[in-house]
Amino acid sequence: MNHAVQFAAAEGATQNPLLPATYDIVWSAIAFFIILIAFWKVFLPKVQVMLDARAEAIEGNIAKADEAQAKAEAALQEYTAQLASARQEAGEIRESARLDATKIVSKAKEDATTEQARITQAAQVQIEAERQSALVSLRKDVGSLAIDLASGVVGESLSDDKKASALVDRFLVDLEASERAAK
Repeated sequence: MNHAVQFAAAEGATQNPLLPATYDIVWSAIAFFIILIAFWKVFLPKVQVMLDARAEAIEGNIAKADEAQAKAEAALQEYTAQLASARQEAGEIRESARLDATKIVSKAKEDATTEQARITQAAQVQIEAERQSALVSLRKDVGSLAIDLASGVVGESLSDDKKASALVDRFLVDLEASERAAK
C-alpha cells in the first residue's frame, strides 16, 4: 500500500487531481455526441410529431368549443326573440280579450236595457188594458146600481137601454166632475 501511495504521489505531481484524464474526456465526448445525434434524429422528431398532433387536437377542440359557443349564443338570441314575440302576442291577446269583454258587457247592458223597456212597455199595456177593463166593469156596475137607485127613487122601471145608458153616462160625468172639483 505504501507503494501505491508513493506512485500516486509521484504521478500526482504532474496531473491535476480535479481534472479527469484526457482519454476519459474524449470517450465521454464521443458518447455524448452519439446520444445527442440519436436524440436529434430519432427521439426529437417523434416528440415533435406528438406535440404537433396534440396542438392540433387542442386547436380543434378550441374551434369546436368556439363553434358550440356561437351556436349557443345564436340559440339564446333566438330564444330571447321568441320570448319577446310570445310576450307581445300574449299582450295582444289580453288586450283583445279586454276589448271583447267590454263589447260583451256593453251588449249585455244594451240587451238588458232593451228587455227592461220591453217588459215595462208590456206591463204598461197590460195595466192600461186592466184599467180599461176595470173602468168598463165599474161603469157597468155603477150603471146598474145607478139604474136600480134611480128606479127606486123615481118609482118606475128604467128598462129602456138607451135611456139607461144616457142616464148612467150623465151620472158618471157628474161624478167625475165632482171628484175633480174636490181635488
